[in-house]
Amino acid sequence: MTEPPTGPMTEPPTEPPLRVVIADDQALVRTGFGMILAADGIDVVAEAADGDQAVEAVHRTRPDLVLMDIRMPGTDGLEATRRILSGAVPDPPPRVVMLTTFDLDRYVYAALTAGASGFLLKDVTPEHLVAAVRLTRAGDALLSPAITRRLVERFVAHGSGTAALHRDLSVLTPREREVLQSLGGGLSNAELAALFRLSEATVKTHVARILAKLRLRDRAQAVVVAYETGLVVPRSGEGDAGL
Repeated sequence: MTEPPTGPMTEPPTEPPLRVVIADDQALVRTGFGMILAADGIDVVAEAADGDQAVEAVHRTRPDLVLMDIRMPGTDGLEATRRILSGAVPDPPPRVVMLTTFDLDRYVYAALTAGASGFLLKDVTPEHLVAAVRLTRAGDALLSPAITRRLVERFVAHGSGTAALHRDLSVLTPREREVLQSLGGGLSNAELAALFRLSEATVKTHVARILAKLRLRDRAQAVVVAYETGLVVPRSGEGDAGL
């Protein structure tokens, strides 16, 4: 008969709770989102009613993610996002996800160019909210490339006037340019793997190298760069679909 181990049992490592700041000028939104996240074990470390409070909360609590309303009194969510992601807070900065009521919003586009990882509509379901927030653990953009493409096509095609990311694609290998072009077209890792006959692990490596070389935070910004550099050309009339 095998003797039971006498030494101390080693517990498998567990990840610390995800830490989130919620910034929205509506108390009902903050409370509702906070209750949904807390019920799923996500730690809401602070709330903010305007952009200045959001920046201060990030300084103080160092969260993993900020849910940031775009339109708030005083300092709005776009300016707060720029401050947070420009190095005005201690490294590493959190990911920022914009909260909006309108998906084709030029301010969302401006936030993506500033480094936001995507956006959520305020009428998001509880399940979608939790799933989107948890994607930060894996470092994924909190926005599908296809939705990003539709947003970017509208404002690149119509000259939005927002600051371009200005990335030099000459630092990429030919294969990395091909991957970026297809990523800009809204393809997922699985679709990229099938297109180039590569494993998904190899595709993830290509994407990681693209982000590192172009100094991008995630795939959402990569889609923006693909359009702003002309690697992907907006399709005529596509940007106004659904308006």
